[in-house]
Amino acid sequence: LREKYGDVFTVYLGRRPVVMLCGTDAIREALVDQAEAFSGRGTIATIESIFQGYGVIFANGERWKILRRFSLATMRDFGMGKRSVEERIQEEAQCLVEELRKSKGALLDPTFLFQCITSNIICSIVFGERFDYKDRQFLRLLDMFYQTFTLISSFYGQIFELFSDFLKYFPGTHRQIYKNLQEINTFIGHSVEKHRATLDPSSPRDFIDSYLLRMEKEKSNVHTEFHHQNLILTLLSLFFAGTETSSTTLRYGFLLMLKYPHVAGKPGTVIWEVLLLLFGCRDGSRDERGNAGQLSRSSAGFRLELTEPVLLVDG
Repeated sequence: LREKYGDVFTVYLGRRPVVMLCGTDAIREALVDQAEAFSGRGTIATIESIFQGYGVIFANGERWKILRRFSLATMRDFGMGKRSVEERIQEEAQCLVEELRKSKGALLDPTFLFQCITSNIICSIVFGERFDYKDRQFLRLLDMFYQTFTLISSFYGQIFELFSDFLKYFPGTHRQIYKNLQEINTFIGHSVEKHRATLDPSSPRDFIDSYLLRMEKEKSNVHTEFHHQNLILTLLSLFFAGTETSSTTLRYGFLLMLKYPHVAGKPGTVIWEVLLLLFGCRDGSRDERGNAGQLSRSSAGFRLELTEPVLLVDG
């Protein structure tokens, strides 16, 4: 198709038009040079009935800008670059190490452990608490999330994306996805109510507290985007954006270190230093990391292994 129509063309998946960008030049022009024009989020039919354009991930236009700006500012206050959150990340890393040591060198699928640590870090920023890896409520939450990801990417999930206008009236995987996300929203809603009952305006504890304070500040504005529905779906969005993607990246990172042990285990390399931090040989504070540029290049190497085709869905 590229040879016939060029680097930019449209195909129809069912009734949905999909713009295909081929080649680095076309992709760079769209996603870098004209990033603002191409920042809109296409709908995902299997979860559209839940999000309906709300929440920071699936919003568009002015709503997206407002929620994104608030989320980034709040994450800086309760996550990015804060020593307290670094300590929580180190705590999760130590929990991971202890679980790996329990295997005593036996074969182990680390997928579940990576899911736990990434979800717990999100929980610490959003809810202000972490969960034990055997906590029944936490395990149920993880199960709902990863079951939903599996169903969305299943064959039926992809077929539903093409013919959702027709298939939504019949039983199928999409209804289980809706049920799962409703259960997760119920869990989030209960946490929000607990925060509302114990809120201290002078000392916000986490993302939820900050959002509730902003809601109170703008309660007289009938057009405000800071309302209960956007709060619940923004929290759900943060889990969508930060759990499965991060745990998968960690899994690939470990795979690369196993594949290239002569690099990962060589004293003096950045990866070696990170391993020392993980295994408790150093405390891992930001002040002791003097080669962040090299670590960034290592991260770029991981991205080379994780690249995939990009589809921009129109509407």
